[in-house]
Amino acid sequence: MIYKELLGFIGGALTTIGFIPQIWRLIKLKSAREISLPFTVFYLLGIACWLAYGISLNLLAVIIWNSISLILMCIMLYAKIKYSKY
Repeated sequence: MIYKELLGFIGGALTTIGFIPQIWRLIKLKSAREISLPFTVFYLLGIACWLAYGISLNLLAVIIWNSISLILMCIMLYAKIKYSKY
C-alpha cells in the first residue's frame, strides 16, 4: 500500500469514527434537539456523493469509509426524526 492510500484510509477512519460518539449520545439520551435536521440531510447527501465519486474512480478508501459513514448518518437521521419533539 502506498503512502497516499494509507493516508486516505487513516483520514477516512478518523472522520468516520468521529460520528460514533454523537450517535451513541443520541441513542443513549433519546434526544436529538442539538442536532440540526438540515445539517444531517445535507451531510448525508454529501457522503452519498463522495461514495459515488469513490465508486466511479474505484478508490477503495473512499468507498469503504463513505459506505460506513453513510450507514452512520442514516442512523443519525433516523434518531433525529424519532427523538425530535416538534
